[in-house]
Amino acid sequence: MLAAGDPAVDLLAITTVAGNQTLAKTTLNARRVCTVAGITGVPVAAGCDRPLVQPLAVADDVHGESGLDGPRFPEPTVDVVPGHAVELIHRILTTHPEPVTLVPTAPLTNIALLLTRYPDAAAHIRDIVLMGGSTDRGNRTPAAEFNIQADPEAADIVFRSGVPLTMCGLNVTHQALATPEVLARFEGLGTELGRTCAGLLSFFGGTYRRLWGFESPPLHDPVAVARVIDPGLVHCVPAGVVVELRGQYTRGATVVDLHRSLDLPVNARVAMTLETERFWDRLVDAVAALGSRT
Repeated sequence: MLAAGDPAVDLLAITTVAGNQTLAKTTLNARRVCTVAGITGVPVAAGCDRPLVQPLAVADDVHGESGLDGPRFPEPTVDVVPGHAVELIHRILTTHPEPVTLVPTAPLTNIALLLTRYPDAAAHIRDIVLMGGSTDRGNRTPAAEFNIQADPEAADIVFRSGVPLTMCGLNVTHQALATPEVLARFEGLGTELGRTCAGLLSFFGGTYRRLWGFESPPLHDPVAVARVIDPGLVHCVPAGVVVELRGQYTRGATVVDLHRSLDLPVNARVAMTLETERFWDRLVDAVAALGSRT
């Protein structure tokens, strides 16, 4: 919704992958959100239905059986386009007149497959701005954040690709707390879309309180989109980042060499702080703009 509703972004496509739920459910959810938000004319394509190596393990304990529990959604009127998401991404990259920014907010399976199947794609990517990882603790395990831990091999491929990379991890997304005041702003829009957003955040808030003791839930994925909209909203530092693949207790962790103690090659801009008030202003404005169209 932020990418579609903010005038600074030209949203070229929406792609799905197995992650928080199965591919069938995440794809249905993309269609549902596009429908309620009036997002049309943007191709939606389904991608990989499992991680590269390990079995799929969804996050139904956090996001519910549908992967988007909370409000009730109408039957979607937006459909998927034929073909695999990786093929769509490659086609856009190689035909668009300018380099394109990818914003993966899920396991990196699609992006890893793109880079391995089509090595030429890298030259057409301006930046990969991802939501995933952390400079400190995880949320799927004590060490690992969900999106990276869900497919560590894919994340390893992406972080070692040499493509410009920005990592928006838990350490920064936990600054984007959807407080009661934020929910009231969405409700106060007076639109069905605003009420839907408040409903989603209310359900999400319940699981975050139950599982992690948060007073208010953090809104992870839009932080990566906000970095693309206005880099000044999300402050980053350069660092070397590697993905742990073999640790008995640390598989899927992002090892971030902030202080150059490991002397890792610098391969990422790592998000550290968020301009919280301006972030919420931008997100609420985007939802308001979409809601006025529906």
